[in-house]
Amino acid sequence: MDDQMSLMKYAIDYLSKYSSSKNNLERILKKKISRLKIEKKEKFILYNSINQIMLNLEKNKFIDDNNYAISKIRLFAMQGKSKGFIKSYLIQKGIEKNILNNSLDQFEEEDPEWEKKSAKIFVRKKKL
Repeated sequence: MDDQMSLMKYAIDYLSKYSSSKNNLERILKKKISRLKIEKKEKFILYNSINQIMLNLEKNKFIDDNNYAISKIRLFAMQGKSKGFIKSYLIQKGIEKNILNNSLDQFEEEDPEWEKKSAKIFVRKKKL
């Protein structure tokens, strides 16, 4: 139980420093467990507790894939990244395709010219 609480604290500490998708945080917690110097039986118990930790974090709104996707799309669009780059990045971070497509559609409704603006930023940055 003590290890489960410390794992939950680790997840909250991580989320206080970095925004993360649900799948990405799961990956990070699994890496953390694998690095612990405890018995296999205890590691197995901790691996099984990850789902409960994730549900707890979602319920308390510490983690939300929709908000994560929208914020990353906005950030990358302002940095001059392409739609393809944004899609591949979010898929790599474990965002489901339906959430990704809905977020992109929502962003395009807010700013239909975002791809042109992003391309102009890219050109200006690369001095083309």
